[in-house]
Amino acid sequence: MAVQGASGVAKDLAKMSSKSAVKVLAPADGGLFRWVAALTGSKNAIKGVGFFLGAALLALAGFQAAVWAMASVLAVILLSVVLFMPPGLPGRMKGADSWSGWRSTDQRVNRLSLARMFLFGARDVWFVVGIPIYFQAVLSDGTAEGRRAAFFLVGGFMAVWIILYGGVQAAAPRIVGGSNRPDDAVTRDAIRWAGRLVPIPFALALAVLVAGDAAPWLTGLLVLGLLGFGYVFAINSSVHSYLILAFGQAERITRDVGFYYMANAAGRLIGTLLSGISYQLGGLPLCLSTAGIMAAASWWAMTRVSHSSPE
Repeated sequence: MAVQGASGVAKDLAKMSSKSAVKVLAPADGGLFRWVAALTGSKNAIKGVGFFLGAALLALAGFQAAVWAMASVLAVILLSVVLFMPPGLPGRMKGADSWSGWRSTDQRVNRLSLARMFLFGARDVWFVVGIPIYFQAVLSDGTAEGRRAAFFLVGGFMAVWIILYGGVQAAAPRIVGGSNRPDDAVTRDAIRWAGRLVPIPFALALAVLVAGDAAPWLTGLLVLGLLGFGYVFAINSSVHSYLILAFGQAERITRDVGFYYMANAAGRLIGTLLSGISYQLGGLPLCLSTAGIMAAASWWAMTRVSHSSPE
């Protein structure tokens, strides 16, 4: 657990630094949205591929060999960063800076971070505990072979979901109407897409209540509904990733992005806790309804962004 925690910290530091660098390195001709979407989408698509690669390494080579393989790849990446990272990237805290400046004075950054927290809470409420346990119970016939087959089916669905999610993220600028639009227009897009996410989990929860667990078509409907959720969720996530760089100040962009990802992590923690609690208390309908409530809270927070000023 300690090693996984340290790995998670390292991953988020790398993600935060990489995304902050895009603010400086992206062309000044309005290409920021396009480059942020490409970076974020490709990162998540590769993460989905990593699920399959990790499973293959565990099955074919075992745990120790899999860990050594990952360490070797990370060593190559580290060496590449040391050798080829362009000099002069901003973001290092000056001695005169105070640690109390971790929270931005720009209310747009703070409210966007709040929307991000609720957005990822809405995803993880069903993604972490509820849907995997439900699908495992529905797809397994109770035998050891059936449980094993269901385990890989559920894991495969989650991995494919993440890969498709990354692909939609990369295509988000084209989906919302182009990458050279003013920030106010992109903010309005973010509010609209946040609103479109809200009814999906509520509709799925209603379908589960009406059909009951035994309906043979329910699993297929849930798969389609969750893929639709992923499509809308990916566009929301990509637009958020652009807006945090558009709103953030270049001289403190690392801290603005860090605060934003701190909110992201808080949303995932809250979503994970609510996933288990809501599934235990009310099964899948309550789990999905809780996701809908979190999505509605994200939409509300996004509406507040449009009423905020930079200072």
